[in-house]
Amino acid sequence: MLFPTSLVGSYCQPEWLIDREKLKGRFPPRTRAKELWRIPEQHLEEAQNSATIEAIKLQEEAGLDIITDGEIRRESYSNRFANALEGVDLDNPGTALDRSGEPNPVPRVTGDIRRMHAVEVEDLKFLRQHTDRKVKITLPGPFTMSQQAQDDHYGDPRALALAYAAAVKEEIADLFAAGADVVQLDEPYMQARPEAAEDYGLEALNAALDGAAGTTAVHICFGYAAIIHARPEGYSFLPQLSGCSCNQISIETAQSELDTSVLENLRGKSIILGVLNLADMEVETPEVIAARIRRALPYVDADKVIVAPDCGLKYLPADVAFGKMKAMAEGARIVRAEHG
Repeated sequence: MLFPTSLVGSYCQPEWLIDREKLKGRFPPRTRAKELWRIPEQHLEEAQNSATIEAIKLQEEAGLDIITDGEIRRESYSNRFANALEGVDLDNPGTALDRSGEPNPVPRVTGDIRRMHAVEVEDLKFLRQHTDRKVKITLPGPFTMSQQAQDDHYGDPRALALAYAAAVKEEIADLFAAGADVVQLDEPYMQARPEAAEDYGLEALNAALDGAAGTTAVHICFGYAAIIHARPEGYSFLPQLSGCSCNQISIETAQSELDTSVLENLRGKSIILGVLNLADMEVETPEVIAARIRRALPYVDADKVIVAPDCGLKYLPADVAFGKMKAMAEGARIVRAEHG
């Protein structure tokens, strides 16, 4: 199928499950933030199961081709995995600057980073059980986790990033063994901190992807539109991803009105093309979506385009999230028909 559709990862969590006012009133949590959940702990897993099934069915109803679990069980895209690793002092968090330049509580690394057990495999199995479509699951990338931590152990940012990479590599292997069609690593800090990304971040990312047994993707973005409002004219770290061993690269083009000619540098990679402006609460028409897809086609082969939102839908109101998702699927159908 040409122009298959998918979420980047997250879908909006329902108000009955999580306190969305608290969620949007702070930076995305890097440490655990259990106070965000409305459901008592003894019933939380059952509630998250129900909300995940709802997110899966809404994606199917909207017409998406590749389904995620909506990251419904997560307080943020990264903190669930990052805080499940050995070597992190959960009781005494550290501090690091967020990509906005503001300090945020973060995992404090006090020992060797190691994966103690599978973190998201049961999530993947649950997703696989509840849809017959292709499935994708997301993990925080090793470079981004290294930037979202206070290192009181390694004393070397490259060594820290490579330690995270080893843990991610183990998780990727288990996710593909459990039935994932696509595993995506989220690396937004490669855009935020391009010098460090070029110095050792790409090395760590490739180390995490080494030997992956299925289709891999990397998401790089300017940050959640609800949190980071300004958008530069272009990516500070994108052509360098031609040297990444992933199969797919996920970018945003809608809010930033990105000059899509930059995608010429990534010929050969599949592009997960962000076509939903998540700063605009108006639902785009399918025709607008189709036009945004066409903008990329001079620079990406049609059979290398996956259609997606700019970023996760986590912070959108439920009606806006579903409307945008449905319009995206309809817009992709328009361009698919044009290409036979």
